[in-house]
Amino acid sequence: MTNVIIVLGVISIIVFVWSTIMIYSFLRKRNEKTESFLFINLFIFRYISDYRAITKKETGNVGYLFYSYIFSINIALICFVALMVYKYF
Repeated sequence: MTNVIIVLGVISIIVFVWSTIMIYSFLRKRNEKTESFLFINLFIFRYISDYRAITKKETGNVGYLFYSYIFSINIALICFVALMVYKYF
């Protein structure tokens, strides 16, 4: 049980990092104002909202990277909480 939760959490963290990098790359291609790659975690919420607004304006729908970002970070959080509950209770 613990191994399944750990593997699912690690996969969701990998998807989270991939989504973050792809959103940053998307904004750079659109010549949006982006800070240095080193500061990506400081400005990620602004990048997410910019990505959502741009894709909504261009296609009428929010892009898939937004949903993969939200889904993966929530799954990682759920896995962490489940692992702590399983381990300590």
